[in-house]
Amino acid sequence: MSELIKLRIAMLSAHSCPVGNLGAKDTGGMSVYIRELAHELGKQGHSVDVYTRVHDPDDAQIYNLGQQARLIHLKAGQEDDINKLALYSYLPEFTCNLENYRRDNDLHYDLVFSHYWLSGWVGEYLQQWWHVPHIAMFHTLGAVKNSISIGEDEPELRIVTERDVVYKCHRIIATTDGGKSELIQHYDAIPDKVSIVPCGVNMELFQPSDRMMSRKKLGLSGRKILLFVGRIDPLKGIEQLIKAMTYLRNINGLRLIVIGGDEDSQYEIERLQRLARELSVQEMVDFRGLVKHHELPHYYSAADACVVPSYYESFGLVALEALACGTPLVATDVGDLKNIIRQGENGYIVADNNPRELSSKIALLLSRRSEGVKSALDIRASVGRYSWSDIAEAIVREMRRVLTTRMTALA
Repeated sequence: MSELIKLRIAMLSAHSCPVGNLGAKDTGGMSVYIRELAHELGKQGHSVDVYTRVHDPDDAQIYNLGQQARLIHLKAGQEDDINKLALYSYLPEFTCNLENYRRDNDLHYDLVFSHYWLSGWVGEYLQQWWHVPHIAMFHTLGAVKNSISIGEDEPELRIVTERDVVYKCHRIIATTDGGKSELIQHYDAIPDKVSIVPCGVNMELFQPSDRMMSRKKLGLSGRKILLFVGRIDPLKGIEQLIKAMTYLRNINGLRLIVIGGDEDSQYEIERLQRLARELSVQEMVDFRGLVKHHELPHYYSAADACVVPSYYESFGLVALEALACGTPLVATDVGDLKNIIRQGENGYIVADNNPRELSSKIALLLSRRSEGVKSALDIRASVGRYSWSDIAEAIVREMRRVLTTRMTALA
């Protein structure tokens, strides 16, 4: 397929709205990925429509995501937030409403790009109805989450659906070598069917700024600040990070700022707050709730270090954001962090989130920061290859490969 031909892409995010509140229960790195990728693809001249369900009666049907990129809300069940599993029964309605919208507006697409297993189910039908290739991206896998045994078990319905999508779609995008191996191990994916394209980071939004000025702007006190950003979920390992704080009491003025969580996360937040009180570190831990995406660079810049104590990450988008702001990391060996973090230069990788190991590397990093190790610009340069323009170009190459293969097969 000619490089000059611009693509018409239907992206699916049935359960999670890409412009929703980041850090809420069902809105995280995947939403950032979809929104940023759609924006960049449109900027490069491709036409992108992202379809999601209405989550609120006040949702506009169409949101502009940038040049030639838009978000389209469709009805599927009640116009309110509903449990992801409950949404499964409304997927036929969502799929039919999508097709009606396409026909009513005389829209035609070259391919479907689905995100998460629920959208993959929709993508299966659209690839048949439209006779176009279907590229799937799962972001997380039910079988992998169940193998970790942290938090609630994923239902068999999810496992069966993911296996079916793996079998029927034309290509799968994984963000890491490990993610590809998991698809092969748990779902018998054909290796040649899985392509690896990493996540990206908005280098224009996430930039270093003066630490003291950022702290003043955010009203943050403390001589040393650690930062956690993400959903408030047992898989994120926040409990282990709070336990690690008990070994860091000797660092005068140290505070942990936790960003993320909404009403649906309140039970977990209260459990973590109780834990902090039981361990007598409650004065060191500050839960700040949801923060607008454009405000995150100030938090990253205000922090001495960002901590990613997760049991499981499909990639580790928060790591890219922190490093782009010049903030070093302490992180578990999840996602692609072992390839992103350069030991002793822009952070440290720990084998697991054992509190003693976390605290040891945090203390080491904070002591080295006081010695002036690696400037913010040096740390930022370590993630220069993850710009969204580069990631979008890599995704387009995969799309063109799929389209060319299909055209050859039909010839």
